[in-house]
Amino acid sequence: MRYAICNETFGDRPFAKACDFAAECGYGGIEIAPFTLAPLAGELSAAARGDLRRTIARAGLECVGLHWLLAKTEGFHVAHPDPVVRDRTVGYLADLARLCHDLGGRVLVFGSPTQRSLLPGLTPQEAIDHVREVFTRLLPALEGTDTVVALEPLSPVETDVLTTAAETCRLVERIGSPHVRLHLDVKAMASEPTPIPEIILASAAHLEHFHANDVNLQGPGFGAVDFGPIFRALAGVHYAGWVSVEVFDYAPGPERLARESIAHMRRVEETLGV
Repeated sequence: MRYAICNETFGDRPFAKACDFAAECGYGGIEIAPFTLAPLAGELSAAARGDLRRTIARAGLECVGLHWLLAKTEGFHVAHPDPVVRDRTVGYLADLARLCHDLGGRVLVFGSPTQRSLLPGLTPQEAIDHVREVFTRLLPALEGTDTVVALEPLSPVETDVLTTAAETCRLVERIGSPHVRLHLDVKAMASEPTPIPEIILASAAHLEHFHANDVNLQGPGFGAVDFGPIFRALAGVHYAGWVSVEVFDYAPGPERLARESIAHMRRVEETLGV
């Protein structure tokens, strides 16, 4: 497995120190939440982007890409009934694709539950059609930057649009581009009635990226989720992408979360012999 960790795990720690600590723990990649760098992607100068890219490289890491794409922003929504809002959203996602490319990354994980949830007056099918339109219109920017949007199914607690892997795969197939694929997250998959290994097997053809966490919102090994069958399924479909640690409850502290998450995943790998 190729292990990465999301940079917001480290809170207010300077970016360079976060990268150095991630590398010290054994991670090979860093995944970045744009809001930790600047309020809006366009505010980062070419010089700042170059500095960030060199910082990642000096630590011996790769930039995996971006996630939490629309977090802490306003005025964006991929399923909005107003075409002006959707147009603005396409433009900003294109900005993020360029930022991802400039930092040396490839994947843009689209979760953003608030900015895709059903709005008054829309049917679920209309919302999905709007989402399809936005990401179809984004394709030239993705192709030009050689980046991939990985659409993330989320639990019904978080959103009411794209709440299962199967539904998200159907949308990926409708868009029909290698630049729009699937992201799977352990916490989110745990909300589905289908066991996680079965979701992985059924979704393998579209799978681009993977987040490792637990239903308790902490890291692998911090809760009840058994990663053995999950890693066995990933190995069974020959998954070659990143397994990136993303947590939401930072109570154990960034150092412990980073160290113990990767240690747990390595133990699981050793036990399985994958």
